[in-house]
Amino acid sequence: MILKQIKIVFIVLFLFSAVNIFPQSNTKFIVILDAGHGGKDPGNSYHGFVEKEIALKTTLKLEKLLEKEGGIQVIHTRKSDVFIELKDRPKKANSLDANLFISIHCNSVKNPVPFGTETFVMGLARSKGNLEIAKQENSVILLEKDYKQTYKGFDPKNPETLIGLKILQEDYLDRSINLASKIENNFKNKVHRKSRGIKQTPLWVLDAAYMPSVLIELGFLSNNEEGIFLNSNVGQNKMAHAIATAIIAYKKEYFGTQSDNTYQDTSSKKITENTTKNNLKRTKSKLNIDKSVSPRSETKTQNSDVVFKVQFAAGNKNIELNPSNFKGLKNVSVRTNNGSFYKYAYGATTDYSLAKQNLKEVKSKGYSSAYIIAFRNGKNISVEEALKKLQQVK
Repeated sequence: MILKQIKIVFIVLFLFSAVNIFPQSNTKFIVILDAGHGGKDPGNSYHGFVEKEIALKTTLKLEKLLEKEGGIQVIHTRKSDVFIELKDRPKKANSLDANLFISIHCNSVKNPVPFGTETFVMGLARSKGNLEIAKQENSVILLEKDYKQTYKGFDPKNPETLIGLKILQEDYLDRSINLASKIENNFKNKVHRKSRGIKQTPLWVLDAAYMPSVLIELGFLSNNEEGIFLNSNVGQNKMAHAIATAIIAYKKEYFGTQSDNTYQDTSSKKITENTTKNNLKRTKSKLNIDKSVSPRSETKTQNSDVVFKVQFAAGNKNIELNPSNFKGLKNVSVRTNNGSFYKYAYGATTDYSLAKQNLKEVKSKGYSSAYIIAFRNGKNISVEEALKKLQQVK
């Protein structure tokens, strides 16, 4: 029964990938740059600083930096002062099978004191809406001749089929968090701006894009000093450079090396070697010492190099791995790419069905945005790739 479930999920993932993911392979790395607001929608305006203008100027500078890298195709949702409906921004990215969606904005509040950058990622609270969009986009399959034979029973309107889409979406969220971390670290360490961190919230422009996506708040125009910086040519160049460096690092991490301006998605994320070793030691130690760990949360992993965990929290604080800090969850591990952003996961099992049970347990503790992640030989890979590996083993 378990094997049958894995086969079903794998088939769904493969078919969805054939429609939406594989076209990205052996093509240029496509980045959609979305300058917020525009035209009749000025966005935030304070002290004479206008969000739509700063966002556009910074985005155009970002384009030039990315194109210097080579192998990157930049496409804008707008390149001039025009109004673009919100629904059309992610729709353009989806239609082009883009690799990244980057939306650039400026913040503001009534209080003139707050300042600093923020980067937002998709909120899983609206994930159902995201899957509905993916379902609608894939309904074109039904117009194809012999679609039942070609797609072997893949029904884009069947809720069960959306299991695969859900897995892909959660992988996108993990990648989005990774990119957001790189961006905020660059703002803090290279441009010396105050970073207010990475935040997860249901924003339509992100939730409607079924690809890794982030919304960047460059700073507060309501803060006069920060507004002056963001409105300046120097400030825009510095912020654009910080974002470009993060995107390029992300591209190299996930898509390998350049070859004739083409890239192959490796669907893997390298974790700092020392951090991985430390986490494995910490996990082994915990498994040996903590007799009260729930047996459901763990499984022996020596029979497979694929391990599933449930990621349930991420942030800038390195929290001590005590159950009291995680609502009673005992088998918790932490990983970090850079020592300044930490991701917390529960359980460690080679059994995908058990991982889904662990996910239910974590969500029952109040971590509603938790999702399954996968590793192979210490490297974070997509759940899609992990299931494929298990299928090969079977």
